[in-house]
Amino acid sequence: MEITLDKHSANQASIKITLNEADYQPKVDAKLKDYAKKAAIKGFRPGKAPISMVKGMYGVSILVDEINAILGESLNTYLKEQPFRILGEPLPVAKEDNSIDWKTQKGFDFEYRIGFVDSVAVALDKTTKGTKYSIKVDEKLVNETIDNLKSQYGNSTNPEVSEANDNIYGDLNATEGDFSKTLSLPLSKLSKKVAAKFIGLSKDAVVEFEAKEVKKEEWSEAFSLTDEEAAEVKGSFTFTVKNINRTEPATLDQDFFDKIFGPETVNSEEEFTTKVKETLQESYDRESKVFTEEELKKVLVEKANLDLPDSFLKEWLLKANEGKVSEADVEKEYPIYAKQLIWSLISNQVAKDNNIQAEHADVIEKTKEMIREQFASSGLGSQMEASMDMFVDNYLKGNEGQNYMNMLTSVQNEKVLAFVQEKIDLVEKTITIDEFKELLEK
Repeated sequence: MEITLDKHSANQASIKITLNEADYQPKVDAKLKDYAKKAAIKGFRPGKAPISMVKGMYGVSILVDEINAILGESLNTYLKEQPFRILGEPLPVAKEDNSIDWKTQKGFDFEYRIGFVDSVAVALDKTTKGTKYSIKVDEKLVNETIDNLKSQYGNSTNPEVSEANDNIYGDLNATEGDFSKTLSLPLSKLSKKVAAKFIGLSKDAVVEFEAKEVKKEEWSEAFSLTDEEAAEVKGSFTFTVKNINRTEPATLDQDFFDKIFGPETVNSEEEFTTKVKETLQESYDRESKVFTEEELKKVLVEKANLDLPDSFLKEWLLKANEGKVSEADVEKEYPIYAKQLIWSLISNQVAKDNNIQAEHADVIEKTKEMIREQFASSGLGSQMEASMDMFVDNYLKGNEGQNYMNMLTSVQNEKVLAFVQEKIDLVEKTITIDEFKELLEK
């Protein structure tokens, strides 16, 4: 057997494997003898058919199977010995039809194309700069959250006359044409000028207005029109009031406190406000941690400056997902895939260079944290903890074990990123929730 490597570029190459008879024939002969012992061929007792007959019936298929097995094993062994990182899977170079005569040919040549990167290196020192974000929960956000909770848990009423911030249920009709839609209209989502038309109304009142008075986003957010419907609106409209819905804010009492945080968790308005602030801060601490890590990934991916074999990887992705994705799908999603691949290469290299390992115990603990977050608002805390081991086991075994591998990768990434933050020039920056939203929109 002869294996040769021919590099076409800095990240793509061809591998040629030449097999001669001595490489495969002993295995083929052994498999034929095994078949002959078990074969049930008409006219012969089991295992008594001539080897020549067995060869005539099964020889080619056995030869093909054994050569494929040898190719797979040899190629994998060869690639593991190389200093570069293989990306994707080797792609066999297709031969012309009937180019192989399996019955008479003794020597065989096969060719594969591969994509790779020679090395992955990122300088984890003070020349690499990053930002660690911290979101500050201010009084404004706390008050807005409490107001939202009071509204969410308030009592619903149906007053006779509408006021600001009511929801008005009724029929929207175009003056010209046959457009008609029944909907609940939240006045809080309208501009002050348009909302004023709906204040002081009673049941069966009719409001007249022009389409041009309503902002584009209000047609979808307030009037619940689809994009197609909103694109067609023009001219005059009427809205006939059928009912008025108002939510009276909940009172800050013990019953309200218990509904939000559970029985006797807080016992005063002051404790409630403190608890709301703590809960918000915990939530935004998690969000800022995730955001910081994603931004660090971008910094490291850019600094690594890896040259991927893009054309090869696109072809491999298309063939690996044959029938499931189109070329257009691959082109659209490839930039995201490429960044994820580069980060995976970086994470694995940093972990290898610094002996960073994701332990089984880490996977279990991270899974527990995830489950606790999912059940956080259910009020089933004690019951959940009693069955936690079962929840964890069921989740990690799910998706044919892929959930476990995903969690293992997640733990490694967290450890790598924590290590990175210790080594680079990391500047801490406190931002408001509004500044955080602006960063997310970039």
